[in-house]
Amino acid sequence: MFRALINMFRSAPTSTGARIVTRFPPSPTGYLHIGGVRTALFNYLFARQQGGTFLLRIEDTDRARSKKEYEDNIIEGLAWLGLSHDNADAPRQSERGDLYRSYLKKLVDAGAAYVSKETPTEEGGREEVIRFRNPNKQVSFDDLVRGRVTFDTTELGDFVIAKSMEEPIYHLAVVVDDFEMGVTHVIRGEDHVSNTPRQILIQEALGFPRPVYAHIPLILASDRSKLSKRHGAVSLTEYRDRGYEPAALINYLALLGWNPGTEQEIFSLEELVRTFDLTKVQKGGAIFSEEKLRWINKEHLKRVPINTFALEAERRLVSATRFKDHGWAIDHSMVLRLAETLLERIDTYADITKLVDDGEVDYLFVAPKYDALSLKWKGEKEHATTLTHLRSVLSFLEAIPEKKWTEEGIKSAVWPYADKEGRGNVLWPYRYALSGRDKSPNPFSLSYVFGKTETLKRLATAIELCERHVATHP
Repeated sequence: MFRALINMFRSAPTSTGARIVTRFPPSPTGYLHIGGVRTALFNYLFARQQGGTFLLRIEDTDRARSKKEYEDNIIEGLAWLGLSHDNADAPRQSERGDLYRSYLKKLVDAGAAYVSKETPTEEGGREEVIRFRNPNKQVSFDDLVRGRVTFDTTELGDFVIAKSMEEPIYHLAVVVDDFEMGVTHVIRGEDHVSNTPRQILIQEALGFPRPVYAHIPLILASDRSKLSKRHGAVSLTEYRDRGYEPAALINYLALLGWNPGTEQEIFSLEELVRTFDLTKVQKGGAIFSEEKLRWINKEHLKRVPINTFALEAERRLVSATRFKDHGWAIDHSMVLRLAETLLERIDTYADITKLVDDGEVDYLFVAPKYDALSLKWKGEKEHATTLTHLRSVLSFLEAIPEKKWTEEGIKSAVWPYADKEGRGNVLWPYRYALSGRDKSPNPFSLSYVFGKTETLKRLATAIELCERHVATHP
């Protein structure tokens, strides 16, 4: 069935002739790495733009390190990102032994490979391997990113292509798989450039057509070293758990090593498919900046429907350790009113949990405690004046009908008075009465979030506190 599917892919023409087929061949020896995601993305974008086919292949020839949980992580990660592959059942190299054996036999029978007697260099080492008979010539290929590349293969010697007739290694397996799957374009990291001459020699020995190569730059850390765990998160799972939007990760990774040639920085996946140009991929390494990723993520969060945002925001709020430890509760309707205010303060969903656990938003769940002196604006001379301002604000808010209890309606009721009496003098005690913090959202937003009843209750508490202070400090 799989062979029939591949034949269909091979026979389906495009406007330019042969159908484009790309592939993403991860090894399930670890969780899906951010660099692997970028490679998958470039293959996906090129295939989709050309009306071609994007295939997934699981390269699990390393039996000792390959695990099902890693394979599942790779497949689930691609699905979460929206990078759908066109072969529902991705082939696994561990299930294609008969195929590799048949091609290995062809090479040996033709004298292009041979069984080599080895002297083990360590205990338990192999006494026999299968080596490719190197014709010792120059190999050149035109790389879509790097231009003309030439290698003198003499220095490779007769390289190993299998541990035995039953155990092919990477170079043979990848050549056979690419041919059998009809791959026309191999888009991969530049660390594979040195593998290309070996694979071309094997292709030539087997009579396979040569795919088009494009070796994309590696993703580098700020110190220009290869991105690794010592620089922070590197797996897709970590970024997903930290609250990044899949669209934002796709957007940012597309810009790592590729430039659209315009000022546009925010792209949807559909826009990337239309815009992506493999010839504009840069040769130099791409520096990973989480600061830029956070900015792009915030831009994408702004595009999330508010109801969808509120659902995830609520999940993050109630899952915070501090929220659970205090036994707090929050109504979904309040989260909906809070959503836009939250969005102003975060770059990722994980920032919401941090706000809660750091005690930054306790006032959302419980009325704040503070002393009367904190209510007075720094430029206000008399505490009695602060009391007057609080009483005035309370009266303005009491007069607002429930149906007009909106952020704009609340601001319209209070703003003229604040503008006349001094914005800081009026708005500071108003806001502090609601949040009990030096820094918090504006009082109009907070009043809308809390609702009329809770807002009036908190203002009444502040007024009572001021009254006691004024009575004891005439």
